[in-house]
Amino acid sequence: MAFCRNCGNQMDDMAAVCVKCGAAKGNGTAFCPNCGQPTSPGAAVCTSCGVALAQPVPEGARKSKMAAGLLGIFLGAFGVHNFYLGYTGKAVGQLLLTLLSCGFLSIASEIWGLVEGIMILTGSISTDGKGVPLSD
Repeated sequence: MAFCRNCGNQMDDMAAVCVKCGAAKGNGTAFCPNCGQPTSPGAAVCTSCGVALAQPVPEGARKSKMAAGLLGIFLGAFGVHNFYLGYTGKAVGQLLLTLLSCGFLSIASEIWGLVEGIMILTGSISTDGKGVPLSD
């Protein structure tokens, strides 16, 4: 069983929202999702059970889905969208594929970038390299 982080009500593990307060699962910072006890604002761990508490991500720290998608569509052959999202390994691979092949394999990188750009815009790729959700 899990607990609502907004009101502390016990929730079913499969529930998407709390039936008591209507908050989406994982939203809120007032209660521990593991034991349901109140938590201190900004606490990294629950003082009752010791479980690590997820910290909310400020809106300014989130990457733009639109920017990443457009970078993928227009500059995807160079991996710019992956550099932007923090997937540096994949980005370096795309860049090297384009540059080291003297452009012969750039069409493959272009298609790769176009497909990933579309996937970002449609929501199939929805997090950055650190697992932070992309902003709309």
